[in-house]
Amino acid sequence: MLDTVMFTLMFVVVLGIASQWFAWRFQMPAIVLMSIAGLLVGPIFGWIDPSESFGEMFSPIISLAVAIILFEGSLNLDFREIRGFNKPLYRIVTFGAFIAWVAGSLAAHYVAGLSFSVAFVIGGLFIVTGPTVILPLLRQAKLKPRPAAILKWEGIIVDPFGALLALFAFEAVMFIDGEVSLHAFLLFFAAAAFAVAIGWAAGWGLGWMFENGNVPEYLKSPIVFATVILAFVVANSVMHETGLLAVTAMGIVMANMHIASIGDMRHFKENISVLLISSIFVMLTASLERETLLQIFSLPIVLFVLTMIFIVRPLSIWLSTIGTDITWREKMLIGWIAPRGIVALTVSGYFASVLQESGFPDAEILIALTFALAFSTVIVHGFTIGPFAKKLNLASSEKPGVLLIGGNIFTTELAKSIHELGHEVCIMDQSWQHLSLARQQGIPTKVGEILSEQTEYNMDLTPYPILVAATEVDSYNALVCTNFVPELGRDALYQTALQHADMKDFHQSLGGKMLFDETSTIFHLNERIIRGQVFRKTQITEQYTFTQYLRERAEEALLLYILRANEKLEFFTANKELQASPGDTVVSLTPPVKEMAKRQERIEADRLKVIEEENE
Repeated sequence: MLDTVMFTLMFVVVLGIASQWFAWRFQMPAIVLMSIAGLLVGPIFGWIDPSESFGEMFSPIISLAVAIILFEGSLNLDFREIRGFNKPLYRIVTFGAFIAWVAGSLAAHYVAGLSFSVAFVIGGLFIVTGPTVILPLLRQAKLKPRPAAILKWEGIIVDPFGALLALFAFEAVMFIDGEVSLHAFLLFFAAAAFAVAIGWAAGWGLGWMFENGNVPEYLKSPIVFATVILAFVVANSVMHETGLLAVTAMGIVMANMHIASIGDMRHFKENISVLLISSIFVMLTASLERETLLQIFSLPIVLFVLTMIFIVRPLSIWLSTIGTDITWREKMLIGWIAPRGIVALTVSGYFASVLQESGFPDAEILIALTFALAFSTVIVHGFTIGPFAKKLNLASSEKPGVLLIGGNIFTTELAKSIHELGHEVCIMDQSWQHLSLARQQGIPTKVGEILSEQTEYNMDLTPYPILVAATEVDSYNALVCTNFVPELGRDALYQTALQHADMKDFHQSLGGKMLFDETSTIFHLNERIIRGQVFRKTQITEQYTFTQYLRERAEEALLLYILRANEKLEFFTANKELQASPGDTVVSLTPPVKEMAKRQERIEADRLKVIEEENE
């Protein structure tokens, strides 16, 4: 076994990120690949054992990683996001969580065979889903905003409360058995309040310092990073698992202070979280023992997992959302998706040991029980969330839509051509007047500032994975593209050619890909439309190849984009030549000569047909 600390650390990080890349490349659930990779290199082949390599540092590393991941998730919990559906969300994280606790505890006792005391504790822990599993699934499935927001908020809010609920259940069991005094039992609530106070104070204090210029820009992310660890450790030192509550409170406070630099911090934390999630999943699964893997296939554990997936979760969602405006489709999806992740795996190990020490021998199966539930839900929900959401019409269209920034003649005609090919499209501009032509053509429009923070909450950008900035201001186009690099990626961002030569050096490091060619400024494109040039769609076939099309096209024709046979849209750019294959459709902006010739040919063919019919 190669168990040196340096090798193990390298292997875990590389394997985790490689799993993420393979998941992206082959459109598979990332958490599934990470879990399988950990099992293969750990208990199955025995190449690494992180728990043995890291020794006493294993649990602290996992705990700190979970704290950072949970903070990053809570940093996205802006209350403006849940306007209009805060009632069902509140019911799910309160009444729904309580139902899941009671039903899960009953299932653990009557199905898995645990004693009431142990079942009562582990039932509280199993209400968690958490950002470590929910966020990768949402990134993969691309759900519509409301179900995605509900699942995200539920996962992040319930994550610390699930651990605290299990801790509360344990303290209650110890109090009923006479192992702890009433004073010690009440100390649990004081510790939870203390954790919230620490998180609130840390979040508000940092926000105030940032807004008043007391921290330089380059130190903001490092200071946040250090404060998260500080708040987690201080709260956890008072009572186990309350640190998760502290970092969640800290993130929510900072998210709702609307700090100017929150976006940069969020992107930094998101990158760190991807690295941590990848590594931690591999570490946990690679550290499992073979006996634990064999134990999860026992009949009571299998039946318990099935009960949790098909009865407990749907029941808690359907009962808790009675009387709300949440649709039956949303209930079906949310009631199905509840993967368990890192918090459940790590905290169950803690309770397995303390419960056994307290005289509950049946707690020895908690690790196997938790892993069975976590791995099963990760696999099942990872592979089904996308197809199930599409079946319920709660996923964005498979055909990539295009968001055009700037209302003018060219963007209107471009949007019309994309719309006619069956793809979603929208033109956005600050001016109502600039969008009048698009409205007349029946093209979806949106009046507003794409860079405004309000746009994120007032407009669903999920259907538009491609953005084209085509206003008359080059610097604004570049700013829009640069702003959306973290969300969409640079490969999905385009802007029209620069109007001034001295802007080209500026464009090398900022902005999106330059559309079409270096001469196609928005003024040049608008002028082409005014001169009567038209959008022409040409199907490439085995008989009519792309090479033949290029040879026969009009000299002034401008290649715009290709609609691939798999419905993928690709724009021609100044620095990349595209090749079309049979089944693809090439769209170009061409002089109307060929269109007039084709129209004349059709008229002549119709005339000859009429003559033939008269002769007959």
